Amino acid sequence: MKRIAICPGSFDPITNGHLDIIERAAPIFDEIIVAVLNNSSKQPLFSVQERMELISEVTEHLPHIKVDAFNGLLVDYASTVGADVIVRGLRAVSDFEYEMQVASINKKMNDQIETLFMMTNNQYSFLSSSIVKEAAKYGASVAGLVPPAVEEALRHKYSEGELR
Repeated sequence: MKRIAICPGSFDPITNGHLDIIERAAPIFDEIIVAVLNNSSKQPLFSVQERMELISEVTEHLPHIKVDAFNGLLVDYASTVGADVIVRGLRAVSDFEYEMQVASINKKMNDQIETLFMMTNNQYSFLSSSIVKEAAKYGASVAGLVPPAVEEALRHKYSEGELR
């Protein structure tokens, strides 16, 4: 049986912390779907299409990675694509408290889907997309926090002027 896992998130933008989790999960599963949440209640910096393109670019070295977008409940999406595992990265205890609640409700809605928690590499334990965007917005270097393609995309977004 083919093991398909989903690495879900907003990825606005994808960081080296996200990439670390994806790279470490990749050898465990036959296929990883990096699923970009299209959350209409948020105002993302990058469009869903831009986020998908950036993820595709920075994961092209990994076999069996598919990039997709979804709306609605993650467990419904997982069922639709035939995934039986949701991979979630944890940075701190505070992440675990929230993720445990989400995993519990997901399990209640669909007991065939498991959640796998992976601790992020210590060097990324402080990292979030929000912190990266804030730093980039004010012209700080985000080298080492995001892949080079994302660094360039951030530089381009914030050089457009209206985003500062």
